Amino acid sequence: MATVKQGDTVKVHYAGKLDDGTLFDTSAGREPLQFTVGGGQVIPGFDNAMLEMAIGDKKEVVIAVEEAYGPHSDELVTAVPRERFPADLELEIGQQLQVGLENGQQAIVMVVDITDEAVTLDANHPLAGQELTFEIELVEIV
Repeated sequence: MATVKQGDTVKVHYAGKLDDGTLFDTSAGREPLQFTVGGGQVIPGFDNAMLEMAIGDKKEVVIAVEEAYGPHSDELVTAVPRERFPADLELEIGQQLQVGLENGQQAIVMVVDITDEAVTLDANHPLAGQELTFEIELVEIV
């Protein structure tokens, strides 16, 4: 029976959970996720978990921080003076904003603190610094 190798395009069903059991993402009720193994489309630990799986195989894998979204970086958290935001913009903790970077690119940041003087923004991925557990079922090797 054929097994997954680097470069294969696969379809999988999955459920991703945090250490406390909280479900953060799942393909349940949707089409299977399709991606090319080793193509950089999913986190490295998920890519590696696919290797040697055969159609119909199911597994649970724990993906270390380094193979997921990396460690949380304090350098990606910054306080921005409140006056740099439009006066009519209603900010809330947990809100995501799209901001322009000096190099012309865009980034998604999360509002993590608000004071009269400053708004603290976090550009880390929301799952940075967390070990992730995935239940994976290989549906198809395309």
